[in-house]
Amino acid sequence: MDPNTSRRYFLNSSFFGLLAVSIPNIQYAHPGHIRRTESVNTADPELSPNYPALDQGTVSEVVGASHFDLDRVKVLVEPRPELARACWDWAFGDFETALGAASHVGRRDIASYLMEKGARPDIFTYAMFGAINAVKAMISETPGIQGIYGPHGISLLSHARTGMREVAGFPVDKARQQQLIDYLQDLGDADPQWPDQPMTEAEKEQYLGDYRYGPGDKDGFSVRKNMREMLSLGRLGAFGGGLYYLGNHAFVYNGTPSVTVTFQMAGERVASLTVEEPGLRLLARKV
Repeated sequence: MDPNTSRRYFLNSSFFGLLAVSIPNIQYAHPGHIRRTESVNTADPELSPNYPALDQGTVSEVVGASHFDLDRVKVLVEPRPELARACWDWAFGDFETALGAASHVGRRDIASYLMEKGARPDIFTYAMFGAINAVKAMISETPGIQGIYGPHGISLLSHARTGMREVAGFPVDKARQQQLIDYLQDLGDADPQWPDQPMTEAEKEQYLGDYRYGPGDKDGFSVRKNMREMLSLGRLGAFGGGLYYLGNHAFVYNGTPSVTVTFQMAGERVASLTVEEPGLRLLARKV
C-alpha cells in the first residue's frame, strides 16, 4: 500500500470491506471489482459532518430547486439519482421531498423528471397530476386521508387546484383536473385550514427582526414577511415557514401543530420570542 495512504482512508476501506463480505453472493463478484479501491485517490477527502449520509447542503438544494428550477435539479440528480428521493426538514419537522416541492407548485415537468429517476409519488402528487382514479382509490382504501396536510401544511385540494398550472411541454387535461377538484370539494374535508386570526400590517411589523438564543453565528431566528405577506420564521438571516396567528401574540409554526411561537412584549415593544415544542422551551431575545 502507498505509504502516503491516510489512516482515515485505511479505516474507511476496512469498514466498508467488512460490510461487503456480509452481502449475499459476494463470492460471485469479479476480483477486479473487489480491488477497485486500489486506484482511488487516497488523499483525505473533505467529508460532510453527517457522512456517509448525503451532504445536507445538497439535499436542501435539490428540494429547494424542485420548486422552480428543472435545469438545476438535473445537474444535481443526474450523477446521483438517489437525490430524486431527497427529503428536507425546513424546520421543526416541516418535512418536504423534492417531489413534494414540485407537486405543491404545479411543476409537472420537474415532478415527471424526479419520478423517472426514482422519486415516490404520493396522493398529493397524484392530485397535482389530476389522477382522479388514483386519488379516489387511495381515499377508498384509507378513509380520511384527504384531510391530512402536505408539505408546509398545504391541503390536498390545494394541490389539485395547483394542477391547473400550465407548464411548457406538459399540457393539462383541464376537464379531468376540474373533475378531481369538484370531487374533493364535495368531500367537504379535503381543504383543512390552519387557524389564522386576521392581523393588520402594523401588527405584523412589530414582530419583524432577528432574535438570538446563543452566541453562535446561527444561534437565532429571523422573522420576515414571505411572498404571501404572512409572517415567517426561519434560521437566522433566512426565510422560513409561515406563522399562523392564534391570538395574544401566539402563533403555530407552518405545518407543525406541536410547535408554537409566542412573542413577549416589553410595554409596546416586542422583546423576545419563545419556541415551545415537545421537550424544549427556547427563549430568543430580539436584537
